[in-house]
Amino acid sequence: MSAAVKSYAAVDLGASSGRVMVGRVGPDGLELTEAHRFPNRPVRVPEGLRWDVLGLYAGVLEGLRAAGQVDSVGIDSWAVDYGLLDADGALLGNPVHYRDPRTEGVAEKVWATVPAEELYAATGLQYAPFNTLYQLAAARSSAQLPYAKRLLLIPDLLTYWLTGEQGTELTNASTTQLIDPRTRDWSHDIASRLGIDLGLFAPLRQPGDPAGLLRGEVLEETGLSGPVPVTAVGSHDTASAVAAVPAGGERFAYICTGTWSLAGLELGAPVLTEESRAANFTNELGLDGTVRYLRNIMGLWLLQECVRAWGVPDLGALLLDASKVPALRSVVDAGDAAFLAPGRMPERIAEACRASGQPVPESPAEITRCILDSLALAHRRAIAEAQRLADHPVDVVHVVGGGTRNALLCQLTADACGLPVVAGPTEAAALGNVLVQARSHGLVEDLADGRRLLTRTQPLTRYEPRGDAARWDEAEARLTRR
Repeated sequence: MSAAVKSYAAVDLGASSGRVMVGRVGPDGLELTEAHRFPNRPVRVPEGLRWDVLGLYAGVLEGLRAAGQVDSVGIDSWAVDYGLLDADGALLGNPVHYRDPRTEGVAEKVWATVPAEELYAATGLQYAPFNTLYQLAAARSSAQLPYAKRLLLIPDLLTYWLTGEQGTELTNASTTQLIDPRTRDWSHDIASRLGIDLGLFAPLRQPGDPAGLLRGEVLEETGLSGPVPVTAVGSHDTASAVAAVPAGGERFAYICTGTWSLAGLELGAPVLTEESRAANFTNELGLDGTVRYLRNIMGLWLLQECVRAWGVPDLGALLLDASKVPALRSVVDAGDAAFLAPGRMPERIAEACRASGQPVPESPAEITRCILDSLALAHRRAIAEAQRLADHPVDVVHVVGGGTRNALLCQLTADACGLPVVAGPTEAAALGNVLVQARSHGLVEDLADGRRLLTRTQPLTRYEPRGDAARWDEAEARLTRR
């Protein structure tokens, strides 16, 4: 790379681990290296499931120390969860984990005030029990909320600790179910009707906006020389991952794979029809005025939980054994909220197959094959329905994120969708994070330019569809007959 190279620290926090990556960007290339990786282990305390946000912050600081001198820092993470600050800016307890059961039954109470149809027409967000709106409704009776003067989503909270400045980045704010995707601003009507004080939120920031400078104490702890700016990126990790889809043109679908599978399209405007709501598609905001029109699918969480229950066997050997199991013998609905909570995943998958009258998978290989076939089937369903509802045909499916390492899942997705799959990059969220920072320094012109850079510099693998589409139709029919 040339002498004009700049270095960017991308803090990328996933539901099971965090990492600090260093992206070096210049006129002739982009290189990404890992500086530090650390676990993200939720903690179950008497009051429920909580994030160890202090541990995450310590991991970020250690990662910045390992990264060395950089020209900017950006943070992305999972969506919807938040920390509450008091009048002095102190955190009021560990943030609640989105898998905590406190939102059970809350949606129905919200819909009694604002019917689900009206909520979708105003915000475009799919129903998920953990949306920030439902979390706030559940927190109304808590001791913390009345003392809160500020609400910061997870990446904004960590940015505040790094810089002392508060803001609310737009792509993540769009997952709260309090943003109007047409105006790209708060939905004051929805908030007012539900008694939610939008004054809790810091001013909105756009990806690429400055988010402050690292505080002196942070510089001292990390060994960095100031000033080091922090840049607002697409702070929802899916927004950053979609920004890193190495696509040319508009006729593509994407699947961001990891703990979740986020499958959908990049559009210029939201789809707010009642049919779209019934199909549970969401309209989240992306870079440069785009809309991420997608469906949340349970994702590799299903396999992660099984692997945990089995005592972490050799994943490579497990996938090889699964590839030898007959295809589509048993499938489950990978979008079913019944799989949301942790624990007993192999038994729950077996129970779902038994309840639907299918052969019950017993061995780890059989259960793994059931999961991967089911995920591919869910990918197929989501991409087909997205094309129809948005009237937006596609020619290729881009798979990015951790699932790109799973060749069997990528091939099954190509087979199920009947479309070629291009897999890569794996660290899509970190790369999208880096590209926004690079654009703020003039090294990348726009979203299309960043994608061309990725296509030139990142390893990509293409999977062609094979097999008989009728077998996937039959498997889908098994689920819809229930």
